[in-house]
Amino acid sequence: MAAPVETFFLDPDAQGTLQAQIQQMIAEAILSGRLPRGEKLPSTRKLSTHLGVSRITVTLAYTELQANDYLSSKGRSGFYVSENAPEPPSFQPRARGEDKVDWHRAIGNHFTGGSTPKKPQNWRQQKYPFIYGQADPKLFDHNAWRLCALRALGHKDHEVMMGDYYDQDDPQLIEFIARHILPRRGILARPEEILITLGAQNALWMAAQILLTQRRTAAIEDPCYYSLRDVLTQSRCHLVNIPVDRDGLPPEMLPDGTDVIFSTPSHHSPTTATMPIERRKALLARAKELDAVIVEDDYDFEMSFLKPPSPALKSLDREGRVIYVGSFSKSLFPGLRLGYMVGSEPFIREARALRSAVLRHPPGLIQRTVAYFLSLGHYDALIRRMGSAYQERREVMNLAIEDTGLSIAGRGVFGGSAFWMRAPDGVDMGQLAGSLNTKGVLIEPGTPFFRGPNQPTNFYRIAYSSIPATRIPEGISLIADEITAAVNSGAR
Repeated sequence: MAAPVETFFLDPDAQGTLQAQIQQMIAEAILSGRLPRGEKLPSTRKLSTHLGVSRITVTLAYTELQANDYLSSKGRSGFYVSENAPEPPSFQPRARGEDKVDWHRAIGNHFTGGSTPKKPQNWRQQKYPFIYGQADPKLFDHNAWRLCALRALGHKDHEVMMGDYYDQDDPQLIEFIARHILPRRGILARPEEILITLGAQNALWMAAQILLTQRRTAAIEDPCYYSLRDVLTQSRCHLVNIPVDRDGLPPEMLPDGTDVIFSTPSHHSPTTATMPIERRKALLARAKELDAVIVEDDYDFEMSFLKPPSPALKSLDREGRVIYVGSFSKSLFPGLRLGYMVGSEPFIREARALRSAVLRHPPGLIQRTVAYFLSLGHYDALIRRMGSAYQERREVMNLAIEDTGLSIAGRGVFGGSAFWMRAPDGVDMGQLAGSLNTKGVLIEPGTPFFRGPNQPTNFYRIAYSSIPATRIPEGISLIADEITAAVNSGAR
């Protein structure tokens, strides 16, 4: 007698193909003991009818489970749980007791309680996701990525996938970055001066670990990328906040004694200000006076669809003072978590040793897949496709902002993927974000970007990277209505 078909159901929140979901459902039933060895499974016809899927999908799932020795088939009798299937645990987990460790004393809480806000995980379910840093899956060439991954999984690249690089990186990826990515920013670098990282944030963390101590002073922009501020706070260094203006960080405001300067000259985060060439030269001159190192975060340079970007600060550096940080998270997809850093060989050597001690190296399979995606032209095609879509969305958003009377505080001269906005004084965009969320509108309040007790509450960021152009006007109108209501309520 077969197991009752009514006991099988698919999780509506499950990820992956229907075939993969069915495989997972049956494997979990076997591992939990609900389907013991020798138990007959429902026929493919009955299960497909019950689940509302095609019979071939169930058949393929059963066949894959059979290949993995979870199931066996007995002629025309059907599929059974294999006698070689994994057995469920023979012990019962014990109930947890009460912790007796004073965790506040044991861990010191160095890494919690920072200013980095939690990002909504359900942003795809919202109708108006003006959320920064997320990608539109419709713009990405999934088929090309899959083919590159399959090529990286092939016999030719078996050692790349299976081997341990120790402290090294995929030479094909390093070569493409050196020959094609960096020259676009005016940077020339040897392989010994390039290191692959797990995204830009990992690169910033390593730079802080290597360059800073409790006796050293770091200067950061205000406002700035909140996760960078948390990283530097955790390093226990002295921290100096430099207010930015319309051209970014003013070099003359850097105090004596500054050891490391963190800056986003090409596309300031979050105001989108671009530092002019003359100010970049002045920043390098001031760093020379201070004998300081500059960490340049060039997180968004690929999104320059309005006009070519200015040369990177690193390209103007003649003394090895600039450490350049780049990322593929914005241009490919954020879940990739792959970036790179470029610096003088002694610094990269130290960073390589630090990375090796923490995580050895980013996965070889991911590095080789990205190397193929870049070298086969898919990356450039993606950038052109994204640039075209972003330009259209930017124009639609700009017009909608003008029509509704909202105020832009920064829009970026080369492109980007977001507007930095300012509501009237007294409006708390943190509170409005909550009420807008109930209407399907996601924005990013600006308060976490600032430091100090008197952080402004009326700034916010709205992005167009993950929202269709057709939804932008209505979403902007909802934001404007909410701000108007808040102003009128305050006036009364």
